[in-house]
Amino acid sequence: MVPRVGPRRVEVHPDLEGATAALAAHLAARARASVRERGRFSIVLSGGRTPLGLFRRLARHRGGGWPWRATEVFFADERCVPPHGPESNFGAAWAELLAHVPVPRHQVHRLRGELRPPSLAATRYARRIGPLGPRRGPSAPRFDLVLLGIGPDGHTASVFPRSPAVREVRRSVVAVARPGLPPFVPRLTLTPPALSSAREVCFLVAGSDKVGAVAGIFRAGTRGDPRYPASCVRPPGLSVWYLDRAAAAGLPDLPG
Repeated sequence: MVPRVGPRRVEVHPDLEGATAALAAHLAARARASVRERGRFSIVLSGGRTPLGLFRRLARHRGGGWPWRATEVFFADERCVPPHGPESNFGAAWAELLAHVPVPRHQVHRLRGELRPPSLAATRYARRIGPLGPRRGPSAPRFDLVLLGIGPDGHTASVFPRSPAVREVRRSVVAVARPGLPPFVPRLTLTPPALSSAREVCFLVAGSDKVGAVAGIFRAGTRGDPRYPASCVRPPGLSVWYLDRAAAAGLPDLPG
């Protein structure tokens, strides 16, 4: 049975800075609304270079603009490196965001990329976030919001084209022995059904090197296309795409 897929909204901005500013405001509003409604806000952060400006912007919400003490932070993927090394997604998020805001440290749940074998870290993180639904897909939302980007090949988190992770339906977290792009170190990643188990998913995408991937993802439809793993993230809630004009150039019918 194919899970129900929610609506998709697209925002095209002149550049990455504009997309980042709009997304930051949206995330802060979602965090406040979630805390009002449910008493907490759980967010999944992604790695790579694109979100670093977003992290710096969010770090300015040290006061009343963001309910940090009611926020829980998870990670979409991690490289199998020490947590504060230059290639660590957690290390980047810590340096640019988490070290500067009053989120309780026990509410920051990192993927332990330093553990060996990596499958042990994957199993432990899967226990932390909980099992997939009875039909081997997302059931009740486990996250309020998942923040993702994409690569030029259409990958998201560390789910790469032609990787076994892109077809995973049983496990929520897996080890990735051979990533499709540098750095070529083993990874840990949430799987598409785990990434889909959110009330909302936001993508931040910028750059002309993403044009082909964005076009392929949007052609994939609601069932997704494993050639473009980001298209296989199909939450039952809202998906919002924040694109700069360069990344959206292959979607001429969209406003921008």
